[in-house]
Amino acid sequence: MYKIMTRNQISVKGLDRFPRAKYEIASEIGTPDAIMLRSHVLAAEDIDASIKAIGRAGAGVNNIPVEDCSARGIVVFNAPGANANAVKELAIAAMLLAARDIVGAIEFVRREGPGKGAEELHKLVEGGKKTYGGTELKGKTLGVVGLGAIGSLVAETGLMLGMNVLGYDPALSVEAAWRLSRDVRRMENMQSLLAKSDFVTLHLPVLEATRNLINKELVDSFKNGAVLINLSREKVVDTEAILAGLESGRISQYLTDFPMVELIGHPRVVLIPHLGASTEEAEENCAIMIADQLSDFLENGNIRNSVNFPNTMLERNGLYRLAISNRHVPKMLGQVLSVLADQSINVLDMINKSRGDIAYNLIDIETPVSAEVVEKLTAIAGVINVRTL
Repeated sequence: MYKIMTRNQISVKGLDRFPRAKYEIASEIGTPDAIMLRSHVLAAEDIDASIKAIGRAGAGVNNIPVEDCSARGIVVFNAPGANANAVKELAIAAMLLAARDIVGAIEFVRREGPGKGAEELHKLVEGGKKTYGGTELKGKTLGVVGLGAIGSLVAETGLMLGMNVLGYDPALSVEAAWRLSRDVRRMENMQSLLAKSDFVTLHLPVLEATRNLINKELVDSFKNGAVLINLSREKVVDTEAILAGLESGRISQYLTDFPMVELIGHPRVVLIPHLGASTEEAEENCAIMIADQLSDFLENGNIRNSVNFPNTMLERNGLYRLAISNRHVPKMLGQVLSVLADQSINVLDMINKSRGDIAYNLIDIETPVSAEVVEKLTAIAGVINVRTL
């Protein structure tokens, strides 16, 4: 029986992916095999020794101590793309809010309309609408920073709205490049994108390279009067730089899913209470993806969409399997195979993958291994953990 500990309210559709004959799921459970969470902040000391994997039902993993997990051989999964459509739709809504001042127009009617008769209300509306007329998105230039699952959808939708779309992503993967429309003009640097864009939308994870990416220096590169939209992460922008940009007019409006105390009440800032991935469909999609990844890992050792371990998939070729995590150092695989050979254990199939300092092996064998063999494998210098499946 596998045990899953939940640390947030997880969609039932995701939890139902775990067969109850093989899985026990609870928010409080002894010796759990895995943790499933959303936004709960997990400290290293909160992770039981029995934990083999952590599944984040979303894209960002800044609430998980990934480095500590790697050191302990704990695989951290996320659900890239599962919430992409929800965030894309909010990004388009943010552009429309900025272009048409819909919020201001609604507030105008709400503030001035009560108590007026039909004729007076009609005059009010006709007189006031000119203030909130705004502009159209068609023909404007949209700059998309980060062309992953979400950014590529935003770029595609921008094209469908008749916008000129520029994209920038120094770490664009081959998979992302394939799904990106050829009509998206890729820029070589941020400065070029910012100088040409009427609307700039950010879709980046928080890394050392992206923390405070939008700083005072880059704000000076914005096209005068540009709109900035941040639905990615709070820390990718420097709040002081945003305020300076709003003051100078470089940034005409700032719309973000991450309210900051310094920005509350600013007339040209729209603060959204972290709604990007909060649709019912997005939460279901994330939970389903994570549940499937966790179950495949716990039962078969396969790794898909991990942020700290290499993606490693191997079809079962036998009844017995070893899953071994180790430091990525020379001659490690040879030592593992030597132990198996000394015990006359025949290898049917195997795969070895590495990512940074971590390596991971799946080895299908003909016969089960004893506790003594597991102990010998674990004793190899550099081996982090050994699982028998």
